[in-house]
Amino acid sequence: MTEIERHHTSERMSQIVTYGDMIYLAGQVAAPGASVTEQTRGILDQIDTLLVEAGSSKDNILQAIIWLASMDDFAEMNAVWDAWVPAGKAPTRACGGAPLATPDYKVEIIITAVRG
Repeated sequence: MTEIERHHTSERMSQIVTYGDMIYLAGQVAAPGASVTEQTRGILDQIDTLLVEAGSSKDNILQAIIWLASMDDFAEMNAVWDAWVPAGKAPTRACGGAPLATPDYKVEIIITAVRG
């Protein structure tokens, strides 16, 4: 039977959880107080790093869930996202507005991927 593996685990959460070839990343945030562009770039850099650690890459993302503190920032976030996603390999995606953990966070991204 496949084991669940957890990495970068605290009492509250793990940054990476894998089960077989499935990879689940915790919601990623970056650079509190920075612009939406800077936060999105920082988050995507973190996602790249975590996926490599888990044995994958952005080519193997199945789903992205994006939370914005304000939907007014949708176009700014998408400009960074669209430049980052590999051509022809866009994952399924949802994007919604919600208050985040602190007002300093404007973007949070949750990823599900597979190894490969």
